Amino acid sequence: MANHKSAAKRARQANVKKIRNLATKNSVRSLEKKVRTALSAKDAKATELLREFASKVSKAAKKGAIPAKTASRKIARLATQLSALTK
Repeated sequence: MANHKSAAKRARQANVKKIRNLATKNSVRSLEKKVRTALSAKDAKATELLREFASKVSKAAKKGAIPAKTASRKIARLATQLSALTK
């Protein structure tokens, strides 16, 4: 337990941020699964899902929930799969 008022506040803020980051990561992960299943099924919705995924991942990286390079790597790999599928 924190001994100072400011340390107690930082502990509360850390808990809130942890919960928020976990929720963001879970939504990103579930959307990534949707994109991957659409790509494997060669679904026409894959392009739209990838656009939505890229937006959500970029926002998560901007907020600090995931590292920026991880976000760009995930987007690039799925975009590569989509472009290979459309050729």
